[in-house]
Amino acid sequence: MTRARRELVSLEDTPYYHCTTRCVRRAFLCGTDYSTGNCFEHRRGWISRRIKELAAVFTIDVAAYAVMSNHYHVVVRVDREAAEALTRDQVIERWQHLFKGPPLIQRYCAGQLLSEAEVEVVDEVVDEWRSRLMDISWFMRCLNEHIARKANAEDGCKGRFWESRFTTQALLDETALLACMAYVDLNPIRAGLADRPERSDYTSLQERLGFTPDAARNEEEEGTIPQAKLMAFAGFFGEKTPADVIPHTFPDYLELVDWTGRLVRSDKRGSIPTGLPPILQRLNIEPEQWLKAANGLERRFCHAIGPVASLSEFCQRLNKRWLHGAKACKAFYPKAVGT
Repeated sequence: MTRARRELVSLEDTPYYHCTTRCVRRAFLCGTDYSTGNCFEHRRGWISRRIKELAAVFTIDVAAYAVMSNHYHVVVRVDREAAEALTRDQVIERWQHLFKGPPLIQRYCAGQLLSEAEVEVVDEVVDEWRSRLMDISWFMRCLNEHIARKANAEDGCKGRFWESRFTTQALLDETALLACMAYVDLNPIRAGLADRPERSDYTSLQERLGFTPDAARNEEEEGTIPQAKLMAFAGFFGEKTPADVIPHTFPDYLELVDWTGRLVRSDKRGSIPTGLPPILQRLNIEPEQWLKAANGLERRFCHAIGPVASLSEFCQRLNKRWLHGAKACKAFYPKAVGT
């Protein structure tokens, strides 16, 4: 039986999640349809910009993203502590970037005198909004509805733009996070649309490298919501890393993605090179298993990625017997960690 997406999220186990959404019929509604000649490349810019706008509103950080011709990926971190630390006025200010809110909230914002009962109602509404600001489902809803409305208005039509609800994968440790980020950033290379990261348009890695897609250079900026920056990488390794940064250095990650990108293409079988990135050795990951994850993360794993012990705890928290992909997790992680 299909389960609500919120039932597949356990912030007690991990704040990191990989989300994916595909266009209806997997048509080229965000890129160039070479069979008809229609080009919707500019819509990819809509999605990447909206992702960062919502990251500025929600207490949800973006670690990686990739916007393809008919689907997109985003790796996020839910910052529950930041949401709980927001004041009443801060919650209202953030939420009103997206929604007007009921008349009572508008009266409160206008400085009108409210009764004690009305203030209690305001607090109830704010508590609900606070929970939504750290809710992945609301984040994805505000992203997908916004893009669907704009695309349908541009096409002069009605109906579905996205195929179905988004899919989620829980990333239970930093190894899973790193593998998923590499998988996402390498999407254009794996699809044969680019031959190097800086040419992988509308990906987080291209943005981190300071490159801008050709189709986006002349786009007019729109909206009043500021765009949040991507999650920063830690500037060190082996010490206690703050929770709001990716626990690896960017040079390490860049080297790993570059090495992986040379081998993930199906038409470049090749052999495992001897010059393995040091980060793989530190994480004690077998190169063959790493490449399998980087080339088929969605196929090999299901709703969660992590050591088998962590996967078991995650299942118990969600009241599930088991999750598909446990065999792949066992192969991906060293036996000492995965047992």
